[in-house]
Amino acid sequence: MICIVYFSETGHTRAVAEAVAEGAGEVRLIDVEAMGSQDWAALDAAEAIVFGAPTYMGSTAARFDMFLEEAASRWDTGGWADKIAAGFTVAVHPSGDKLNALVRLAVFAAQMGMIWVGQSEIGAPVKPEREGINRDGSWLGLMATDPVTEGDKATARLFGARVTAVARRWQRGAAQ
Repeated sequence: MICIVYFSETGHTRAVAEAVAEGAGEVRLIDVEAMGSQDWAALDAAEAIVFGAPTYMGSTAARFDMFLEEAASRWDTGGWADKIAAGFTVAVHPSGDKLNALVRLAVFAAQMGMIWVGQSEIGAPVKPEREGINRDGSWLGLMATDPVTEGDKATARLFGARVTAVARRWQRGAAQ
């Protein structure tokens, strides 16, 4: 199973989380503001975790950072080691320092011993027929700009499918 854990103050990050979930298939959406013990158990059991947070003032939102600090309790036991990890962020501006937010998520995943999956979709202007796909040109993870467009949602669905494919491939390799 894949868990998508996110914080969304205005609903934009949730919209992207839902689109990632559509592409990923069997997932559990987890809002950090409504987490319970069953959500923590799902994260611990998940094959992959996708982190989603808005970019505020050049990094992930403080409320999401509180979740990361709680999750770090699994660090010394390696509880999340070798899980697939990926991330996405949403900001008001096309740049909005979203890359820094993705770096924050990737470094967290690396410290936890997780395997990071980047975004791979190429859109316009390189492929003009794919207008709206990866419109922010992000490769470390998924970026979207508020207001979230249909192209952002389509990119998110493709990103979710990629995370699922990588998780399945990783699980097959581990079974051999």
